[in-house]
This record gives sequence, structure tokens and C-alpha cells, in this order.
Amino acid sequence: MTALAPHLAAFLRDHLPRERNVSPHTVTTYANCFALLVRFAADRLRRRPTDLTIEDFDPELIMAFLDHTEDARKNSPRTRNARLAAIRAFFRYVEYRVPACLDLALRVRAVPTKRTDTTLIDYLTRDEITAVLDAPDPRSRLGTRDRAMLHLAYAGGLRVAELLSLQIQDFPERSLATVHIIGKGRRERVLPLWRETQAALRAWLAVRPPCQAAEIFLNAKSEPMTRDGFAFRLALHVATAAKNQPSLLRKRVTPHVLRHSCAMHTLAATGDIRKVALWLGHASIQSTEAYLRADPEEKLQILAAHGSPAIKPGRFRPPADPLIMMLNDVRKRA
Repeated sequence: MTALAPHLAAFLRDHLPRERNVSPHTVTTYANCFALLVRFAADRLRRRPTDLTIEDFDPELIMAFLDHTEDARKNSPRTRNARLAAIRAFFRYVEYRVPACLDLALRVRAVPTKRTDTTLIDYLTRDEITAVLDAPDPRSRLGTRDRAMLHLAYAGGLRVAELLSLQIQDFPERSLATVHIIGKGRRERVLPLWRETQAALRAWLAVRPPCQAAEIFLNAKSEPMTRDGFAFRLALHVATAAKNQPSLLRKRVTPHVLRHSCAMHTLAATGDIRKVALWLGHASIQSTEAYLRADPEEKLQILAAHGSPAIKPGRFRPPADPLIMMLNDVRKRA
């Protein structure tokens, strides 16, 4: 039997960041996945996590864990597939590091992904996004911070990880006119910022408490803002904004919806999907095509360009039979 702990530690601490050069966010995502998997396996096998072996993680246990993420944790099929991707990556590592587990690794890697529905993305209208951006109270320190976070998340179309990992050094020459983003897959991009966004950032930096954390956005304890913390603050401000924009009550506004809203408004303003992909930092234009499917203007343009077929007008006329005419006349008089 092969102990799991040392190989999993080497995978997360050495292989991913040093050999694969993946981003810290990817390492964190994989670590979160294995934390759930190890706890699930320990409960199922009634053993301590440190006593688990690689051989314990056969395809049956992996499938049971994936079903658990959907049934008990209410994760979506996409999240399930993301968990499976992390597990597959570990067993690819196991293939050449632990030859004795080669057969097991191949069987685990053969576990299929789950097909997902292609749903339309959620996004906010311009009036709704304006209401959300105006919701934080600029007279308080936390309100000033939240206004800067929301402005920057929307203006740059940033992923949550990109937003919360920003440091002052990511603004070239300490200017707030542009921001340097290291995105998914370590892809870099530099984005210009609106003056309103610059003003919101400048206001936060003026009241940001001094601390050892390099990240720009801090929580109330002067520690780096977390994903859950940002989602919680966003939900508070959406509830406030809904008083002026009741349509927000019918929408589920997550941090990623701000990114979707930026993409949809950019597409509406430019009409060029390539510019949307450039702004969002997509590796492939296929990722950006989801916004075309959600854009009603694109469909209206297709309808107008296609044109309706020329159909001869007319309407149904009943046969002029004397008996039928008499019966209809009696029905009308009755």
C-alpha cells in the first residue's frame, strides 16, 4: 500500500507550482477539492485522513464522491467536472511517480465527465449595474472599499481570483489609469480603467489601513478579502440596490455575474466578439461565444437579415352551402 499524504503534498507544493507553473489560484482550487475528497474517503472508510492510501481511491470511491458533491453539497455538474479534473491531474502525476499504481491511475482517469446543459448566462442591465455600484455608502470605510471592489470587478470584467489577488504593484508606476492582470492559465493582460473607477480606487487607498498584507482589498480584520467575503458584501449591496431596481429581486447576482455583465455591455457597445475575448482574457473565442447566444440584439439582426418569406395573404372562408348558412343563421338568432 502507498501512503497518500506524501504524494499529495508533493503534487500540490512542488509539482503544480514548480513543474507545471500553474497559478496560486489553481493550486488553491485543487487543494480545496482534495480536502473534500479526503474527508469524504475518511468518513466512508472510517479511517484517519493520514492513514489513507492511494489504493483506497478506486473508481468506485471517486464516483461516490462526485455523486456526493451533487446530492449532498448541491454542486452543479460543472463543479462536479471541475472536481474530477483535479483528481485526474493528480492521478496523471501518480502514473509516473508511483509505477505500482499505474493500473489504478488509468482506471481513475477513465471516469467520464458529466454532460452539462448549455444554459444562457445571467447578466445585469445597465440600470441594474448602476444601482449595484451606487449601493455602497462612500461615507464609511467599508463602503468606500466595496465601491472600489465593485467598480473594478465590473469595469475590468475580472474573475474573483483576479480581483482579490491585486496588489498596488499591479498598477504600473503607481498610476491607477491601467491595471495589470494575471488571469487564468497565467495569461496576462493590461486594461485601461474609467476615471470613475480610478476615483473609487483612489478613495479606498486613502483610507486603507496599513498592514503587512500586499493585497489591495482587505476585510474588516485587515486581512486579504476572501471569495466568500466578497460574495457576502455583494449580496448586501444587491439587496440595497433592489429597493430602487426591483428587477434585481428576480435575479441571482453572484460575483461572476459582474464579469458577465461587463462582457454583454462590451459586446453591445462594440459588436465585436474578438474585443470581448481580448478584454476578458479568454484563451479561445469559443469561450466568448456564450455571450452571443445570450445577446438578443444578435438574434434580432439575424432575423432582420434573413427576412420573412413572401406568403400570399388570405383567410379561411366557409363553404357557401344553403343548409350550412341556414344553420349558422339559426345559431346566431338563438
